[in-house]
Parts: sequence; C-alpha cells; structure tokens
Amino acid sequence: EYPGRKFTIDGHLVGSNGEVVVAENYGLELLPNSTEIHDAVSPDGKYVQIKATQIKKIAISSKPDYAIVIKMFQDGSWEEIYNGPGELIWDNAGKLQKNGQRPISLAKLKSLMSSVSAKDRISRVQ
Repeated sequence: EYPGRKFTIDGHLVGSNGEVVVAENYGLELLPNSTEIHDAVSPDGKYVQIKATQIKKIAISSKPDYAIVIKMFQDGSWEEIYNGPGELIWDNAGKLQKNGQRPISLAKLKSLMSSVSAKDRISRVQ
C-alpha cells in the first residue's frame, strides 16, 4: 500500500511506520522515499519532515519547512511531540555531529511545542 517505503528491522521500521502513521492522521501525501529534506506535503501545500522515535531524542540533518515528531510505543500507540515550523527545531538543535546530523531531545521539542501557535501547526484529520 506504500510503495518505496522500507519496513525492515535495520532501522527503517520505526521511521517508515512513523511516516505512514503521520500521513494517515494528518492527511499528508507522502513524497517518494529518500526525498531530500521533506517526507510529505499537506493538503494546503506545506512541506513536512516526519520524525518518529522510540527513544528520547531525534536527529535532523537539514532545516525543513515544517516538522512533525512523534514518539512510538511498543503497543503501537503514539504521541505527538512536536508539530510546527522546522526552523524552530533547527535553531535549537545541538551541534553538528560527524554523521551530519544535529540531535535534539524530546523534552526540548515538547518545550518548543508550547510556543507554537495553532495556526503554525499541521492539522489532524478527523
């Protein structure tokens, strides 16, 4: 049902599942796999990077227009951690690591989320 998405145990599983969960719940159209910077586009044309994790942090390698970050749990449930402008994440992420990524904790993302207005979020579908 999701061509191009890898659901392998080697690290793609959480990310690909997260992309599908977010796309379905926010009405997003997924872009082709491995598209640079963004993973999806909203019905109103906003480009969105989707990050899913089961640990206490994520890492980003570029500044997206918008971002949705979720934490996925063992039982299949999930929690929205951040939903808003990508610039806010980029400006608050840690130093660039050797792998080309900048880490940011979920706690920091939750803190940033409190400053994002409703108009700057991607709306969930009913």
